[in-house]
Formats: sequence, C-alpha cells, structure tokens
Amino acid sequence: MQETTKAIVLKTIKYGDSSLIVKLYTASSGLKSYMLNGVLSRKKGKFNKAHFLPLSQLEIVAQHRDKGNLERLTEAKLSYPYQSAHTHMAKNAIVLFLSEFLSNAIQEETENKALFSFIETALQWLDHEDQIANFHLFFLVEISKYFGFYPSDNHLDRPYFDLVEGDFCTQPGLNPHMAEPEISFFKSILGINFDKLNDIKMSQKSRRELISHLMVYYQHHLDGFKTPKSIHILNEVFS
Repeated sequence: MQETTKAIVLKTIKYGDSSLIVKLYTASSGLKSYMLNGVLSRKKGKFNKAHFLPLSQLEIVAQHRDKGNLERLTEAKLSYPYQSAHTHMAKNAIVLFLSEFLSNAIQEETENKALFSFIETALQWLDHEDQIANFHLFFLVEISKYFGFYPSDNHLDRPYFDLVEGDFCTQPGLNPHMAEPEISFFKSILGINFDKLNDIKMSQKSRRELISHLMVYYQHHLDGFKTPKSIHILNEVFS
C-alpha cells in the first residue's frame, strides 16, 4: 500500500559501495527500514543522501507491504530543514546520541502519534534554542512517558529513587538507586516543559551522573536496551 507520511531518520547502514539501508520512524506505521539503491553514487539519483542524516525530519512516499522485509521508498523530502542541529557541535552530539538511543528504544512497527509528535517537536526546539545543556536529560525523562514507565511522582519528598521499581523511597535497598545531588535535579525535571529547562543549574559532574542513572533506568525497563556508545562523545562535549 502506498502512503505519504512524515518520518524521522534513526539509522543508516552502508550496503555495498553505493547503497544505504535506512531505518526510519514513521508517523503512520512506526519503525520501517528501506533500501536506497545507488544513493551514495556520484550520479544524481532520486534521493539526496544529505536528507538521511541522523534525526532528519522527512516527508516520504513509500510502499509498505508490512511483511517484515525492507520496504520501498519512492519519494523523500525534508519536512523541517534544520538550521543548526547538524552543524552546531553540542547540538550535533545530542543528535547523534539520541538517534542511537531511539534506534535502540523504539521497536514497534505500529502508529504512535503522540510519541512521533513529541520527538518531532522536541527536535525542532533543540534546533532553534541556544541553551541546550539539559535538553537530552529532559528528553530521556519525558519520552519514558510514551514508553509506559514515566517515573512516579508520588512521594517526591523521599530522598532516594529506586531505578528498578521506578518510585521514590525512604531507604535504598539492593536495587540500583539515585540519591543526592542528582536526585534533586531529577525531581526538578519531572513535570516541567521545555521553557523551564534553562532554570535548572547543574554541574558537569551531576549531568554525567544523572544520564548514567537514566541509562540504568532504561536497561531495567526496556528489554534489550543498550547504552548508546555515543554517550562518551556527549559527555565530552558537555564537560
């Protein structure tokens, strides 16, 4: 079935000398993969390889057979041309990290309009804002809502957060947990929106520690989740 839909580039894999396998998260059908034959060749073809940079936002026309194989992409154009996300060093580090994170975290070949809209809107905010040091932390916390394990906001007065149970507690048990000072920053992220991000003043060390805790949280709540290798680049950029 041919359909037109928005899509976000999660991952590309070189195939042969001139082709790419492109993994997209589509608004209409969730996760899909496509073969782009000859897109890396010097000859001008149907597709522009620059449109398939990490987390590029596209409008595509595709043939979806929904049989678990590579699908057919017939048209692709940018739906939102980034102004700085791929050229600003810190923003590009975030983009590379989040593209790897989303490629690990999203597995469903089903429509999820709320999740797609959140990712789309968040990336556009990143593109046009200047103060973005806390963006990836907020993104990781907020998107867990769409995966079904947003941290409980009950008992916010308690001094520890159990990363396995996803709840605040009075005493740390055997499970991995979060404590001060990172838990204060974690609490300040819960329930806010993008516009409040810059009010959170966090040290470089606390930022690194908090993202490390969040990776453990995801490992316990998403089957098969692996910490993105690009986290080291991200931490270096914000150090």
